[in-house]
Amino acid sequence: MAQPSLSLDTSVLLRLLSAQPIDQFRAATQFLQEQKKCNATLHVSDLVLAESYFALHSYYRLSKTDSLLALARFTQHSSVTPTPYAQTILSLPNLATSNPGFVDRLIHGSSRSAGHTLATFEKSAAKLPSTLLLKPTSSSA
Repeated sequence: MAQPSLSLDTSVLLRLLSAQPIDQFRAATQFLQEQKKCNATLHVSDLVLAESYFALHSYYRLSKTDSLLALARFTQHSSVTPTPYAQTILSLPNLATSNPGFVDRLIHGSSRSAGHTLATFEKSAAKLPSTLLLKPTSSSA
């Protein structure tokens, strides 16, 4: 019989990270434990990580550093599997102050994993491989 494969939504990840509200935190924790017992594969997408990062920072008022640390620790010490690029990005030193930042790097990683070159106006992204920096054209009046 094939192992179940599930993806976590942002709401579940945030309950696990914030422990709020407590009844949902307990349900999410119990769910993870049950899935681990039946050898389910649990995934968290880059979009869920990005959305959780913004929620931790803006709604829960964690610093960027603490938000990224919470995500990194969760992906390292839980039975949940992020994308390979997300795992690599979350392990970067000084990610909270790096340019390009966390979400831009997730976008870049998604583009690369699809075999694409990322077209962007973000100058900081130009230092990443497989990136094409677009330059604005001057408008003629």
